[in-house]
Amino acid sequence: MEILTILETLEDLVEKGVSVPFSGKCIVNRDEILETIKEMRLNLPDDLKQAKWVKEERQRILLEAQKEANSIIKDAESKIMSLVDEHEITKKAYEQSNEIVANAQKNAREIRMGTREYADGVLNKVEEILKDTLEVIQLNREELK
Repeated sequence: MEILTILETLEDLVEKGVSVPFSGKCIVNRDEILETIKEMRLNLPDDLKQAKWVKEERQRILLEAQKEANSIIKDAESKIMSLVDEHEITKKAYEQSNEIVANAQKNAREIRMGTREYADGVLNKVEEILKDTLEVIQLNREELK
């Protein structure tokens, strides 16, 4: 994410600032800091769009997995209905259909869990970045006061 690079630049500017003796403060180039903050502000919408896309993609994958599971279940039910006439075949069909349904449900559950974990991880990372950015901005605003 480009916002991380911008934060590193901002951090470098503060670290390179001239220290004021007997205080924890430093003198930094105001124009460079403001330009970096402006660049950060311009890049934040892209990161937010990316997070929104991840969320929407997660929803799409979950819906697709549910449709696939439903399709597999319907196929299994169809197969069962066509084999009802013969007893031995019917018995095997019930066993296979139950196995197919169980596998479909297991696969759908695994896909949902994996997708949720992935989306949660991405959103968590974006949240951390935004929190860090907000802290930096708040500190900078405090220093400007």
